[in-house]
Parts: sequence; C-alpha cells; structure tokens
Amino acid sequence: MSHPPGHPPTTVEGPAPTSGPVSVGSPFPVGRRIPWHAGIGLVVVLCAAYFARRHWPVIATGAGRLASADRGWLLVATVATVATWVCSALAQQGAVARSLPAGRLVAVQFAASAANHVLPAGLGAGAVNLRFLTRCGLPVTRSATALAVKATAGSVVRGCLIAVLALACPGTLRIPHVSTTAWAVTVTVVAAAVVLVAGPLRRVLRAVLADVRAVHEAPARAVALWGGSLAFASLHAAVVIAVTQAIDLPLPPAQVALAYLAASSAAVLLPTPGGIGSLDAALALALTLAGAPGSAAASTVLGYRLLTVWLPLLPGLVALGVLVRRRVL
Repeated sequence: MSHPPGHPPTTVEGPAPTSGPVSVGSPFPVGRRIPWHAGIGLVVVLCAAYFARRHWPVIATGAGRLASADRGWLLVATVATVATWVCSALAQQGAVARSLPAGRLVAVQFAASAANHVLPAGLGAGAVNLRFLTRCGLPVTRSATALAVKATAGSVVRGCLIAVLALACPGTLRIPHVSTTAWAVTVTVVAAAVVLVAGPLRRVLRAVLADVRAVHEAPARAVALWGGSLAFASLHAAVVIAVTQAIDLPLPPAQVALAYLAASSAAVLLPTPGGIGSLDAALALALTLAGAPGSAAASTVLGYRLLTVWLPLLPGLVALGVLVRRRVL
C-alpha cells in the first residue's frame, strides 16, 4: 500500500506489550487466602507453645510420675482417650438430621479438642464445630442449635450419671460448706441474668426443643445423640479410672468416676481454657475428699491431663491447620 509523499506511514496502535507472561484469572483472591491460612496456623502454634512453656513443670512432673506406672493400664487410658473423639463425633451426628462425612467429623472432633485448650469454656470446640457444620451446608442458626442440642444431651447424661453413682456410693460426695451470703449472692446473680436474657433465652430454648423433637423423630439419630453423649462422659471417667489403677490408687472405680464427673461439672463454672486449673483443682479436691492420699490424687490429675491434653495437643493443632488448609473448616 503506497502513502502520499511527505507523509509518514500511518500506524495502528495496539495493546502495549507485556513484560512477562499473563496469568489466567485474578491472583488476588489466592494471595489473600494464603496469608490468612498461614496466619491461622501461626496463631495456633504460638498458643500451643505458650501453654506448653507455661505448664512445662506440670508436663515434666506428670511424665516422671507415670514413668513407673503400669503400662497396661496406661494403654487402656490411651485407648479410652482416642475413643472419646469418636463418641463426640457420634453425638454431634445425632444432633443433626443431615448425614455428615464420618471421617471428617471425627477429625474435626480431634482438632476441636485441641482448640478447646486455647479458648475458654468450650469456645474453641464450639467454634470449630460451628464452622464445620456451616461448611457442610447447615445454616448458622441450625448449626448453633445443633451444638446446643449436643451440649444439652451431654449435661443431662452427666447429671444422670452423677445421680446414679451418688446413690451407689453414698457419702462419696462431700459438698464444701458455703456461707448463706455466698448462696444468696449466687442466686441473685443467676436470677438477674435470667431476667436480662429472658427474651433471647426463650427463643433459644424454643429452637433447641424444636431440634430435639426433630432428632427424636428419627430413632437412629436419637440413639447416636444419647449413646454418644453417654459414652463420651463414661470414657473420660474411664481414663481417670485407668490412671488410678496404673498408679495403684486405693479407691473403687465407681468413686473415682463420681469424683471426676462432679469435679468436671463444677469446673464448668470457671471458664478457663480446657478447664486448665479449675478442673485440676476440683478433681484433686474431689479425689482427696473421697479418701485418696494427696500425692496420689495429684499424680492422677497429672496423668489424666498428660493423656487428654498435652500429648494430643500438638497433633490436634496440626490437624486443625490441615482442616483449615483443605477448607473443611
């Protein structure tokens, strides 16, 4: 094609050349997800390191005391500890009408048990399970109600076990003397709290009762809920019993189970992470009141904590990070 003389050729400008390969899709969502997941993992690892360093004397002392314990009974306690996560998953499945992936559900309970020792009063386990249920497609409100149904069943089962064991072992539970003033203050605070949250509390109770009725319309779900809750509480008591047998603590198993159930129920009133400190003191006191020597009671508490908290803590946090990374949570 010719051009008029004295005029430069006309050029058509195209898009400016890129200096490198063009990526397909926007990289920004990926860039945001990776630091977020890395931050979650860093936080949980730092929390684990902090608690391990803070309670390192407890870990070392417990390991030393258990070094000469009966290995067979310690193995029984370990198996019972592992089984608690399966029973927790069974109870959680029973609290919802939708079928949940069994393998992931058990892994989530294992991770939730580790998260529960970072946040107070069961908030860690609740947050992990709530996230899992919403990832499985349940609305947030139904997920929260399912957690409430599971917690209610666990409380009822624990109360029934305490009542049965208290009748079977009369005189084992010795409630410390509490002044009339303390009782009056407690009743006043509870009454004021009930009045302040009366409206939301009624709505929550209606939602929980509706889900309880829905669960009991399916017998298999009801069996899973109540059976899993019963097995969960019983297996935790079995861990304590096995530890007492390993160190030759001279207490009948029924009394040990009653002491643990009463202590763990009382420890809920003090919202420490995983009951650390509150459960330790309450269990040691309950065993001592039941007739155990002080040193043996302390060894039992240390052994129970070693098996249910410190040994599974790091693997549980790793499992939590993996589940977050794979977007199960």
